[in-house]
Amino acid sequence: MSEVRETPLPGVGIRYDFVTRSGARLGVLVHHGGRRSLLVYSVEDPDACRVTVELDGEDALTLAELLGAAHIGQALAAMQQEVQGLAIDWLTVAPSSPAVGHSLAELAVHTRTGVSVVAVLRGTETIPAPGAEARLQAGDTIVGVGTAEGMQRLYALLESG
Repeated sequence: MSEVRETPLPGVGIRYDFVTRSGARLGVLVHHGGRRSLLVYSVEDPDACRVTVELDGEDALTLAELLGAAHIGQALAAMQQEVQGLAIDWLTVAPSSPAVGHSLAELAVHTRTGVSVVAVLRGTETIPAPGAEARLQAGDTIVGVGTAEGMQRLYALLESG
């Protein structure tokens, strides 16, 4: 079995990396909010991530089962502990999201999720500490701070309204 390197990312989650027998470097970032990101690193620059695939909890379990190790999904879920009760996550607003075109106030983000939106990343622009009137656009990345459960509620809000 390959050696797995564990890197805590305070306020974000834990990143697990390993190198395959063929020399490819892969990783999994387990976010405090419950999401997982599958990371494929560049062969030319092992510190550069070439591909990132976002997985929700169900996706991660399906992939683990396909790889023949359903117990890995359970172990990863057990490891995603909050750092002193604080979780920070980056959530992308999909073009199909019912949140597109609505303000943070209209969505009642904080009231419904308990998450504070501390920034919105829009292309090359960063909107720090957006006000309640800030309207979300497709492709925006929301930077939220709250509990892991709150992040899950925010993810659901962005997905289904």
